[in-house]
Amino acid sequence: MLRITTTNRPETTCFIIEGRLAGPLISELDRCWQAAITKEPDLSIQVDLTGTTCIDAQGKQLLARMHQNGAKLTGSGLMTEFMIREIENATH
Repeated sequence: MLRITTTNRPETTCFIIEGRLAGPLISELDRCWQAAITKEPDLSIQVDLTGTTCIDAQGKQLLARMHQNGAKLTGSGLMTEFMIREIENATH
Protein backbone atom coordinates (compact mmCIF):
# COMPACT_ATOMS: atom_id res chain seq x y z
CA MET A 1 0.00 0.00 0.00
CA LEU A 2 1.19 3.50 -0.81
CA ARG A 3 -0.21 6.78 0.44
CA ILE A 4 0.88 10.11 -1.03
CA THR A 5 -0.22 13.28 0.72
CA THR A 6 0.41 16.49 -1.19
CA THR A 7 0.87 19.70 0.76
CA ASN A 8 1.07 22.99 -1.11
CA ARG A 9 2.92 25.87 0.49
CA PRO A 10 3.59 29.29 -1.06
CA GLU A 11 6.93 28.24 -2.60
CA THR A 12 6.97 24.45 -2.18
CA THR A 13 4.95 21.39 -3.02
CA CYS A 14 5.62 18.60 -0.51
CA PHE A 15 4.87 14.93 -1.13
CA ILE A 16 4.60 12.91 2.08
CA ILE A 17 5.15 9.26 1.19
CA GLU A 18 3.86 6.50 3.46
CA GLY A 19 4.08 2.77 2.86
CA ARG A 20 5.78 0.87 0.06
CA LEU A 21 7.35 2.79 -2.82
CA ALA A 22 7.68 -0.34 -4.91
CA GLY A 23 6.39 -2.07 -8.02
CA PRO A 24 3.41 -0.60 -9.85
CA LEU A 25 2.79 1.91 -7.04
CA ILE A 26 5.82 3.94 -8.15
CA SER A 27 3.91 5.24 -11.16
CA GLU A 28 1.50 7.05 -8.80
CA LEU A 29 4.31 9.17 -7.33
CA ASP A 30 5.65 9.83 -10.83
CA ARG A 31 2.18 10.96 -11.95
CA CYS A 32 1.82 13.28 -8.92
CA TRP A 33 5.29 14.74 -9.52
CA GLN A 34 4.68 15.31 -13.25
CA ALA A 35 1.34 16.99 -12.50
CA ALA A 36 2.95 19.27 -9.90
CA ILE A 37 5.83 20.42 -12.11
CA THR A 38 3.48 20.92 -15.06
CA LYS A 39 1.00 22.98 -13.02
CA GLU A 40 3.55 25.04 -11.04
CA PRO A 41 6.99 24.72 -12.68
CA ASP A 42 8.56 27.41 -10.46
CA LEU A 43 7.67 25.75 -7.13
CA SER A 44 10.28 23.64 -5.41
CA ILE A 45 9.46 20.01 -4.67
CA GLN A 46 10.12 18.26 -1.37
CA VAL A 47 9.67 14.51 -0.89
CA ASP A 48 9.27 13.36 2.72
CA LEU A 49 10.17 9.67 2.95
CA THR A 50 9.86 9.40 6.73
CA GLY A 51 6.83 7.11 6.51
CA THR A 52 8.14 4.73 3.86
CA THR A 53 8.48 1.07 4.77
CA CYS A 54 10.14 -0.12 1.55
CA ILE A 55 11.76 1.50 -1.48
CA ASP A 56 12.71 -0.85 -4.30
CA ALA A 57 15.25 -0.22 -7.08
CA GLN A 58 12.68 1.39 -9.39
CA GLY A 59 11.49 3.63 -6.55
CA LYS A 60 15.07 4.69 -5.92
CA GLN A 61 15.49 5.45 -9.64
CA LEU A 62 12.42 7.70 -9.61
CA LEU A 63 13.66 9.50 -6.49
CA ALA A 64 17.06 9.98 -8.15
CA ARG A 65 15.37 11.48 -11.23
CA MET A 66 13.30 13.76 -9.02
CA HIS A 67 16.44 14.84 -7.12
CA GLN A 68 18.30 15.50 -10.39
CA ASN A 69 15.43 17.80 -11.34
CA GLY A 70 15.68 19.77 -8.12
CA ALA A 71 13.50 17.88 -5.63
CA LYS A 72 14.71 17.83 -2.03
CA LEU A 73 14.54 14.40 -0.40
CA THR A 74 14.04 14.15 3.36
CA GLY A 75 13.46 11.29 5.73
CA SER A 76 14.51 9.55 8.88
CA GLY A 77 15.68 6.10 9.73
CA LEU A 78 19.00 4.51 8.93
CA MET A 79 18.09 2.93 5.57
CA THR A 80 16.16 5.94 4.30
CA GLU A 81 18.88 8.40 5.27
CA PHE A 82 21.53 6.15 3.67
CA MET A 83 19.55 5.93 0.41
CA ILE A 84 19.04 9.71 0.32
CA ARG A 85 22.80 10.26 0.81
CA GLU A 86 23.53 7.74 -1.95
CA ILE A 87 21.23 9.59 -4.36
CA GLU A 88 22.64 12.99 -3.42
CA ASN A 89 26.26 11.82 -3.74
CA ALA A 90 25.60 10.20 -7.12
CA THR A 91 24.39 13.50 -8.57
CA HIS A 92 27.26 15.68 -7.32
